Amino acid sequence: MTASNPPHDESTTGPGAQPPQGDHLDSTAHIMNRISSQLASQLGLVALDGRRRPGPPALVVVAHGSRDPRALSTVRALLDRVRALRPGLPVHLGHIELNEPLLPDTLAALDAGTTDGAVLVPLLLSRGYHVKQDIPEMAAAARVRTRVAAPLGPHPLLVEALYARLVEAGWRPRTDEGTRRVSGVVLAAAGSRDPESRTDTGRTARLLADRLGVPVVPAYASAAAPTVPDAVRALAARGRHRVAVASYFTAPGRFATECAEAAPWIASAPLGTHPAMARLLLHRYDQAQATPLTLTGPAPLASAS
Repeated sequence: MTASNPPHDESTTGPGAQPPQGDHLDSTAHIMNRISSQLASQLGLVALDGRRRPGPPALVVVAHGSRDPRALSTVRALLDRVRALRPGLPVHLGHIELNEPLLPDTLAALDAGTTDGAVLVPLLLSRGYHVKQDIPEMAAAARVRTRVAAPLGPHPLLVEALYARLVEAGWRPRTDEGTRRVSGVVLAAAGSRDPESRTDTGRTARLLADRLGVPVVPAYASAAAPTVPDAVRALAARGRHRVAVASYFTAPGRFATECAEAAPWIASAPLGTHPAMARLLLHRYDQAQATPLTLTGPAPLASAS
């Protein structure tokens, strides 16, 4: 005797059958809700006169540029992180020099009909000539409305990234008092002749010192003193022989490499694509948007906020 197949209701499961009434209503409601959401999203981009409203101001990240190919790939990866954090925001890259696209070309390519201007966020860690002169001049020459944001530093998010990079390099988050008494950090930055740049770097050094519980001495690869080797020697003269170099650079390059080579103990990697960097770029973008439009220079520097 063979087993028979279980009863089969062709009226509900066969070809062309209708789903149960409750399921049909739920499915219809879901489809209608989705259509309504899509219509609302599209209508929000249309003005009362029927013309399409421009989207939000584009975020243009302004990098310095480098001959080291690792720098460009790092910056592009960082921009991908920014896009992932805020889908729908137009994110572009422009360079001051050495790499394409150059900032004027990026601004020239923006379509004023699809975006409400641009916010230029310097991928720079302190005030200086590029922030005060180069970027505002390029922005003023653009055919789209622009705002120039403050540089990234100083800010607690930078300290978060610096701390994480040091830990990756071998810094122990928890050390005893004896170890801390012989430890120190050199914060290695690019350097600038602008005194405000050194002020900003010094503030970052103090924030990092508070986080680590050891002295942090700012030092520079060029244009300012002390150099990294001089800062290492100064810490050694104070009995600090366990010295790490914290790389205060946004991407790999010649300066970052030279500073790391001067480390007597460990040297951290550049800030690069650390998640805090992506969050900080968006924070500066939002800050600049909330600042009244200026045609003469960058938005006022927020005090470590």
